[in-house]
Amino acid sequence: MLDTNCHVGAGEVEGVGKGASSRGSSRAPDSVLKRSSAHRCFWAVLLLLALAVLLLAGIMHVDIGLFMPQLGDQPDGPPVTNVMFLKTHKTASSTVLNILFRFAETHNLSAALPAGGRFHLGYPWLFLARYVEGVEQGGPVRRFNIMCNHLRFNPPEVQKVMPNDTFYFSILRNPVFQLESSFVYYKSHVPAFRNVSSLEAFLASPWTYYNQSLGLRNAYARNSMWFDLGFDNDAPPEEGYVRARLLDVERRFQLLLIAEHFDESMVLLRRLLRWRLDDVVAFRLNSRSQRSVTSLSPAGRERAKHWCALDWHLYQHFNRTFWARLRAELSPRRLRSEVAQLRERRRELAVLCLQDSEPKNQSQITDLRLRPYQSGRADILGYNLRPGLDNQTLQMCRRMVMPELQYMAHLYTLQFPDKPPKNLAFLEA
Repeated sequence: MLDTNCHVGAGEVEGVGKGASSRGSSRAPDSVLKRSSAHRCFWAVLLLLALAVLLLAGIMHVDIGLFMPQLGDQPDGPPVTNVMFLKTHKTASSTVLNILFRFAETHNLSAALPAGGRFHLGYPWLFLARYVEGVEQGGPVRRFNIMCNHLRFNPPEVQKVMPNDTFYFSILRNPVFQLESSFVYYKSHVPAFRNVSSLEAFLASPWTYYNQSLGLRNAYARNSMWFDLGFDNDAPPEEGYVRARLLDVERRFQLLLIAEHFDESMVLLRRLLRWRLDDVVAFRLNSRSQRSVTSLSPAGRERAKHWCALDWHLYQHFNRTFWARLRAELSPRRLRSEVAQLRERRRELAVLCLQDSEPKNQSQITDLRLRPYQSGRADILGYNLRPGLDNQTLQMCRRMVMPELQYMAHLYTLQFPDKPPKNLAFLEA
């Protein structure tokens, strides 16, 4: 039992003093003895308080980490500022890009942006460093903090423009839903999709419409995430080949997020980058209205998995590793708490920033500069900001709802004020 009697009585001091005298040693001053006893008392009380907190946590089934300020909103160490995000297609990657662009702008970081009038970093060709504005062939080496525009991954060239300590990550989506989104979005652009009425009909007889000799032009029609990683999207899904490429991805990327678990992905990403909560809170961008989303039959879904077998292997593997990483980093209770905190902060910002707190279709968006680019049969949604916001809040909210192309053009003008601005002709249509 702990002795919790913190009172230092005269008898106690005298007893110690007498014992010392009988051994012929000098008596300790009363002030020293009192300080020693008070010191022991302080640590005893502190230990009791710690035990009480642990007991309370056990009784209430609460993760002890939840007692930290702001539920852990104080990162351990400086934030990671050199980040390369491989922006895969139709995987919620536009929302991630917005997060990275906001971080770059608010922290005065440089972004590797497409050169000249381009909007992609050479896609669908393999990336070359010269596709980045400010990088000249044979010129001085130039490094950037953030890289997140669409490109086809080519590690040696990416490393020419990104620092050695760069954090590499990407995002994957269930290939069944990713293919459905690609079909709707790229219907008029991809030869394999142009002359077929529905994705269901395409999957019933894909080789009727898919001409392998067209190569890059059909990249969106089959295993497009595999293609974005720099691999051959028409390769046979043989076990040895697939295993080797998965190991390549694991060596190159510190993290692969999962679109179906976006909030959990943001919690893990924030933890690894040591960013603040508001750095990873985002509204969904480049999303479609429900009327432009189609559902495949059970047979159609199985055909999609078979047609995109390489993407299916990729997704299954990294879905497993994602959850293993989450379990290693966070207890289940802590994960639930941090996801809840993220969602609550998103709701708060939606109330603060958004008119009606809901996305709008293009015809309902009053500020033309905030209208997203429309493609294929997709009905891409955007947002209206609440009127009457003060200037600081307006700037923050506008960054959160700014569509991808507009934000890229905005950063381009900030970084390269002497260059002609990007031409966003679709805003004038």
